[in-house]
Amino acid sequence: MAPTQPSHEEVVLLMGTVPQQLSDLVSGLDELHLTYRHAPAFPTLREVIGHVCEAGMAIDGLLRQACLDGLHELPVQATIDPTPDPDLSPPTSELLEGFARVRCQTLDLLHGLPPEAWQRRVVDPLRGELTLLEVCQLVAEHELAHLSQLRSLIALLPAS
Repeated sequence: MAPTQPSHEEVVLLMGTVPQQLSDLVSGLDELHLTYRHAPAFPTLREVIGHVCEAGMAIDGLLRQACLDGLHELPVQATIDPTPDPDLSPPTSELLEGFARVRCQTLDLLHGLPPEAWQRRVVDPLRGELTLLEVCQLVAEHELAHLSQLRSLIALLPAS
């Protein structure tokens, strides 16, 4: 039996949980923990947080442009996986607050979409044609994978 595709309500719910889960995961961690590098090939917690927040806000901007301005070409993959150097200059709390604020605005917009809008097709230069629902699924899967990555990195932190 083929797996069922999540509904747009389920995808929006998943997207909505990410900012709070991200904040909950890293609350109480000090700067030493956030910047600890397990090995040269591993990102720091701060780098993963920066990536999730930066990519999340950028993809939310694209979703708003698609919904409000009718943008047809969406560089979804390039936005989800931008260059590996997120802007880490703002404090972690500011990154998290900004992401939560932008995501809340996006969720308000997505909640108001009629069911047929979720089947609207957009084109990603790397992935081809996608529905708006598929774009949101990719975003949710990407962000949830990073939450799992953060849990693993946190579990490996040295005891203080």
